[in-house]
Amino acid sequence: MRMWAQSHLCQKPQRINSVLTAAFALIFLILGASQSASALPAFARKYGLRCSACHESWPMLNYFGQKFKDNGYQLMNDRDAPIWQNPSYWPVTFRILPIWHRVSTGKVAVDNSTGGQTEQRITSSGFDLSGLDFHTGGTLEKNISFYVLPSSDATASFHFETVMTRLDNVFGSTWLNVKLGKFELDNLLSEKRILTLTANGGIYQLYHFMPQGDGNIFGQIGSNQLGVEVMGHSFNDRTRYSAALLSSNNGSVGLPYGANSYSGFFAASQAFDTGKLGVQRLGFYAMVGEAPTTWLTSGGPNAPLGGSGTGNKGFSREGFVGQFYFGQHFDVQVVTQHGSDSAWFGQGYGDFIDNPTGICLNGNAPPNNTQPCNNTPGTTLAAGSRNPTWNGVLIEPHYVYSPQLIFLARYETIRMSQQSTPGTRSNLGNIDTYTVGYRYNPFMTSRAGFAWHNEFNLFHQVGTSALSGTNINTSEVLTGFDFDF
Repeated sequence: MRMWAQSHLCQKPQRINSVLTAAFALIFLILGASQSASALPAFARKYGLRCSACHESWPMLNYFGQKFKDNGYQLMNDRDAPIWQNPSYWPVTFRILPIWHRVSTGKVAVDNSTGGQTEQRITSSGFDLSGLDFHTGGTLEKNISFYVLPSSDATASFHFETVMTRLDNVFGSTWLNVKLGKFELDNLLSEKRILTLTANGGIYQLYHFMPQGDGNIFGQIGSNQLGVEVMGHSFNDRTRYSAALLSSNNGSVGLPYGANSYSGFFAASQAFDTGKLGVQRLGFYAMVGEAPTTWLTSGGPNAPLGGSGTGNKGFSREGFVGQFYFGQHFDVQVVTQHGSDSAWFGQGYGDFIDNPTGICLNGNAPPNNTQPCNNTPGTTLAAGSRNPTWNGVLIEPHYVYSPQLIFLARYETIRMSQQSTPGTRSNLGNIDTYTVGYRYNPFMTSRAGFAWHNEFNLFHQVGTSALSGTNINTSEVLTGFDFDF
């Protein structure tokens, strides 16, 4: 889940020097105050595991934690079946964050005294809340696992982030596990266990990137999706694969776009031991599919009917993943991506839900940006329209001083290699984002977890300001208490 929505508070910028000075001073006190910690409460109460058994730093999993998850939240012993659990055990955890943050967004369109608009930097700071997650998961019976996650935004507007049941070790084999429901795609670098929390740093930009003006309904691999997944792994979890068939509706319920478009997500990886350096893992992923661009209408060309989507067009996302460890304290995770959308998506056709006016959002759509984003029979693309394509890289190092204290950083860059409309500036929409921070867990028992989180993010995108079409720079500093129970 994206833990909170960026707020725009109508306040004067507050001085943050004293806050940052105090934060960094406390680091040195923290370094000498480490004590042992335990696992995420819902499963810790069942198995009595320690935090360092499953987590590199809560909530990010280590090798053993990934194996526990791949086994269907089981240790493969007699305690897996609910009948052996204490009757008072209830596998529920909630998580929320009170925070203070300062957000500075460049080149926001604002009204001026002459009746027109100009661009201005908006800076705001203050206290805020994240959304609220209710996690419940475990086993219904040995080798039948489940996970349910009702999740809200900061205003307590709820939705189901995860609802899934999985048949584990079908026919007694770890190579066959079948999951049905709404779930996270099998990304080795999990966005749902991300360690960062700012608006632009709290997501992986590679998992959500769309070219400017693109109307693709689906191709976001960071969102939980509805479908069925077959997953398997070796007994020691060194070799693993997954294949999922998904509805092309970006996790929306009720078939809002159409019932006849599907996509697939495929992943595989191999881990190998390098002695004192640790266990390294290399893998790949690929999403290939199609989504509708044609809609029946009722009340005019700008009034498409939900559920009537046809005219499916294709898209793809593929890349490599690496998890590299350099001893017990330092690791680097790397993700690459090559993406491509149909020229129809590139010209703004596709998503009428995120664009309920039905008017094409592509600034190149004639005349005057009023072309319906509804591909009706007989529609033709503008001459020379091409598939938009791009490439990206994510690099995320971690230094784990102890199970209680982790320092982290991330750099992501995304570069357009081909724009959909000829003549469009080649770097329009390119992204660079930088994130640094640390998390300190003074304690984590089998009942509760607590982390003091500090983070800074800088986000840069080329040519996307509302009026001048110039570059946008956004920065955010955040501190808060991340806790679960």
